[in-house]
Amino acid sequence: MGQTRAILHVDMDAFFASIAELDDPTLRGKAVLIGGTGPRSVVTTASYEARRFGCRSAMPMAKARRLCPHALIVKVPGDRIRDLSRAMFAVLDDFSPVVEPVSVDEAFLDVTGLTRLMGPPPDIAAKLKAQVHKATGLTASVGVSFNKFLAKIASDMEKPDGLTVISPENLDAKLLPLPVDRIWGVGPKLYEKLQKHGIHYVGDLRPLDEPRLAQLFGDAGTRLYRLCRGIDHRPVTPDHTAKSIGQEQTFAEDVADPDHIRAVMLEQAQQVGRRLRAKGFKARTVTTKIRFGDFETISRATTLDHPTDLTDDLYHAARLMFDRWASAQFRPVRLIGISASGFAEAAQPGLFTDPAEERKRQLDRLADNITTRFGKGAIHRAGPNT
Repeated sequence: MGQTRAILHVDMDAFFASIAELDDPTLRGKAVLIGGTGPRSVVTTASYEARRFGCRSAMPMAKARRLCPHALIVKVPGDRIRDLSRAMFAVLDDFSPVVEPVSVDEAFLDVTGLTRLMGPPPDIAAKLKAQVHKATGLTASVGVSFNKFLAKIASDMEKPDGLTVISPENLDAKLLPLPVDRIWGVGPKLYEKLQKHGIHYVGDLRPLDEPRLAQLFGDAGTRLYRLCRGIDHRPVTPDHTAKSIGQEQTFAEDVADPDHIRAVMLEQAQQVGRRLRAKGFKARTVTTKIRFGDFETISRATTLDHPTDLTDDLYHAARLMFDRWASAQFRPVRLIGISASGFAEAAQPGLFTDPAEERKRQLDRLADNITTRFGKGAIHRAGPNT
């Protein structure tokens, strides 16, 4: 790849389902759904056998069970998720100092400066895959390219246990034949619009110039123009150098229940607060991000009176912004996100602390300790009652 950037996207294969199969080999080759059985439960992970029936992550469990009635529903202990995720990230950290976590089982690595020491990027990816398997007993698929968008596309091309390279030389051969909904951010509504204009594959976008795409699809058109040409300048950003810390969730289908969205926001505030506290940061600005099925995105930001790392404060600020928007113009939501920025180092508590704030801090310490011990998802707030 010459002097171009060398980016890897590492994605564990059906992570939770693979853990279940690792711990119980009798599950191998069977349709497995990871998640609960309650009326509002969603699929955390579907095994590849279950995916053949249309089951997928974030789908309501009830729908997945209708698609695949013979599927086995399994829960994975939080400590196993935590331990294997940590083992995976320990391998990634050994390979590069520039690792951007995306989730417990997914990350970007920038290996641009390591090629003289470790060889070409595909060789680095192969070694990394072998080390991840040795450390976890699980397989990972790795995409190799010169930017994050293409590395992410590549990692999904040969799952499971894949290694795919998208280079400047094979860019068109790899990218243009893909269905257009493989482009990041193309949801069902935008996909339907694209199809109405005869755009079914990434290659169908190429003849259209940027003004025309912007005219047809608004802000999404500008994004489509860049991505169909493989243009993505985003850097790989480790948590410790990030200018903001956030959590987002994209729903499998547009969510029309505001209370469900608020419950998700509460979980997100808990994760953002935990990461702030782990870094020793407090944030002055909280941002709420809302995206709809047609990819239109809005955001609202507020500056707090005092920097905070408390889950309740973060959630309260984010929910106020959401509620103001929802009371005026609510419509079904495809993505919800919370982020914190404007960092300051957390000061030591003074001699006289507010009792209410101290109770919040004790609750956060308890939640953080449980999460550290048993993994993310091991503890949930009772409900959005702030």
